[in-house]
Amino acid sequence: MTELIRNRVVSLIRYFRGQKVILDSDIAQLYGVETKRLKEAVRRNIERFPHDFMFKLSREEYASLRSQIASLKRGQHSKYLPFAFTEQGVAMLSSILNSKRAIQVNIAIMRAFVELRKMIDANKELLARIEKLEEKYDSKFQIVFEAIKELMKEDEKPKNKIGF
Repeated sequence: MTELIRNRVVSLIRYFRGQKVILDSDIAQLYGVETKRLKEAVRRNIERFPHDFMFKLSREEYASLRSQIASLKRGQHSKYLPFAFTEQGVAMLSSILNSKRAIQVNIAIMRAFVELRKMIDANKELLARIEKLEEKYDSKFQIVFEAIKELMKEDEKPKNKIGF
């Protein structure tokens, strides 16, 4: 079950303000609780969530997010701006939510963040190797190296999947 959750979590990680985050509604769904209840628990413990652990999306960010969703059903999407939890924020959630499911989900989420970080680090290492190769070869190969770098840039930020 944990592997299934981790794969699902990877698809829920989004990029906002240059950070990998998971939205409150997605976390609530994984935990099997209402988003409203998750937010209540966070607000009761707001001192545990500084800005680098959690932030509220701006109206522009939320509008951008909503435009990515094909259809909006009445009552399905919150009229309030969502919270975005960073990796540290998700870890902090484990201190305020103590159900067995919450613990399993938190472990899977943390593993997904680690997996993404490893993938990004691997791309950086590959880029460094390519730059070393560039120094060895003449300008005839410059086009090839530039093409490889361009392809790697697209892979740095995983695209958000829509749906399940």
